[in-house]
Amino acid sequence: MSERAAPFHCPYCGDEDLRPNEQGHGAWECGACNRAFQLKFLGLLARGVRHNDGGGEAI
Repeated sequence: MSERAAPFHCPYCGDEDLRPNEQGHGAWECGACNRAFQLKFLGLLARGVRHNDGGGEAI
């Protein structure tokens, strides 16, 4: 896993003009809408991932 996970687009305007922000780890700024935001991993959910093996039509 990489040390820094980069977002692909701004969560506010959807533009891809993103740069790391000087506020620290996980902080990004958008050049298109002039907003700054921070990403933070909270942890894994206790219920885990559910797979739907309930069938359906085969293609």
